[in-house]
Amino acid sequence: MEKNYVFFDLDGVISDPKEGITRSIDYALRKFGITTDNVDEYSRFIGPPLYSSLQKAYHFDDAEAENAVKYYREYFREKGIFENYMYSGIDILMKHLYDSGKKLVLATSKPTEFSRDIIERYGILDCFYDVCGSTLDNSRTDKDAVIAYAMEKNHITDPADIIMVGDRKYDIIGARKNGIDCIAVTYGYGSLEEIRKSHPTYTVHSVEELDKLFSDSKF
Repeated sequence: MEKNYVFFDLDGVISDPKEGITRSIDYALRKFGITTDNVDEYSRFIGPPLYSSLQKAYHFDDAEAENAVKYYREYFREKGIFENYMYSGIDILMKHLYDSGKKLVLATSKPTEFSRDIIERYGILDCFYDVCGSTLDNSRTDKDAVIAYAMEKNHITDPADIIMVGDRKYDIIGARKNGIDCIAVTYGYGSLEEIRKSHPTYTVHSVEELDKLFSDSKF
């Protein structure tokens, strides 16, 4: 059936956030005496909820994880939020979908206020029907919870009316938990193996392929 709503992840789908996220994490971890010669290794934190990821990676207790996220946001709020770029052609795709009558919803584990600022800077905020992200108190960070919140907030009762676009297993699994079809993109931060094991409904390898899928499909 035709999908009236398209839920988009932000990092790895609309924007490449690597520089800002890895520098923010480096800044936070240095507060704990954790250093690296290659901040690219922190790319593994792009996508999943940061609080639980840092706990798992560094065996932080709750207080340490909370402080690490606080330090992360200190850098991100001042500098990291500007250290990213929009994937080429994604703005054109957004406008095509908007003009075709689709309701675009940003569904991301990044805090809502940061996410809104980023897409506003890209000039595509007006294409979005709603922006739904995590909370600053870390109470809504898992992707399935973000998606469920976006559905409830926008009074969407039929999961078949939505398709999710994401780049990590968290997006695919979160969509499935809510009964939603999912398009996985491989140009982001999920490996092809990760994506295949998560069994998305569709897989595309570029923004151009994503645009073509929307153009050629009934949804």
